Amino acid sequence: MLGGNVFEIDALRLLVTVAETGSFTKAAVRLDYTQSAVSRRIASLEKRAGGPLFERLARGVRLTPAGRALHRHAVEVLARLAGAADEMAAIHAGQGGRLRVGAFATANISLVPAALRAFARSRPDVEVVAAEGRTGELMRRLAEGALDLAVVSDYPSGLPSVDAVTTEVLLEDELFVVLPRDHRLAGAGTIDLRELRDETWLQDVSADRPMMLAEVCGRAGFAPKRITRIAEWTGKFGYAAAGLGVALVPSLATWAVPDELAVCRLGDLAPRRTVHVALPAAPLPAARELRELLRAAVPRTTAG
Repeated sequence: MLGGNVFEIDALRLLVTVAETGSFTKAAVRLDYTQSAVSRRIASLEKRAGGPLFERLARGVRLTPAGRALHRHAVEVLARLAGAADEMAAIHAGQGGRLRVGAFATANISLVPAALRAFARSRPDVEVVAAEGRTGELMRRLAEGALDLAVVSDYPSGLPSVDAVTTEVLLEDELFVVLPRDHRLAGAGTIDLRELRDETWLQDVSADRPMMLAEVCGRAGFAPKRITRIAEWTGKFGYAAAGLGVALVPSLATWAVPDELAVCRLGDLAPRRTVHVALPAAPLPAARELRELLRAAVPRTTAG
């Protein structure tokens, strides 16, 4: 019966070296052992393996059938371990491996794709796995080690504090309003929000988005009269283009606004959210590089 430690790495490496050199003496020289140490360790390995692994010849040694079987597995195991070591070294050098990136929805419209495009050019050997979610979920996944970097927002209830996760500000994201091109205020550039008090508002179905709308309108001294719940941005843009309502849009999302809509500022009443890049306490080099590329992408992917 095979012993539990037959497959110790040093034992496998010794077996392969003896087989390659055909001699205990030559294997000892290659591995910087004494010849007697090699003989003792091979004898110990054979005892654990349940029988001889080498035939002792007048000049050197050769593998027995059992030795050839174990040698085949040993070569495979050592090759896999060498490959794993190379992959780990590449990951820690920022080359190769996998980078898991999370972001909230509107960050994925232009900011994150622009940074990832530049990243793919500089690190083509790194596989990027992208995930979308809300800030609380992304921060939790970072803390659990399921993500390597995330783009998160402090709206609506502030940025959650999570152990072993650090955050840095990327940008201040201003809210705009989108109107149909034939709307009476479409050409105004900047709108007094109170002029939209009678409009139907197109709003997300999630719990925090109505709170955002109520907060924005409350600053202007009114409450929305009518709200139509639309989950996706494409749906909201379609409804707005058809003249069925107006919608608040973050600066990060203005790149996706179709030509049938006008984008207007809200002046001093415009709310803002802060967008952060979040990293684990010991980030991968590839994650640090992507952080810098996100910073560089900010001026090109936000409305100004």
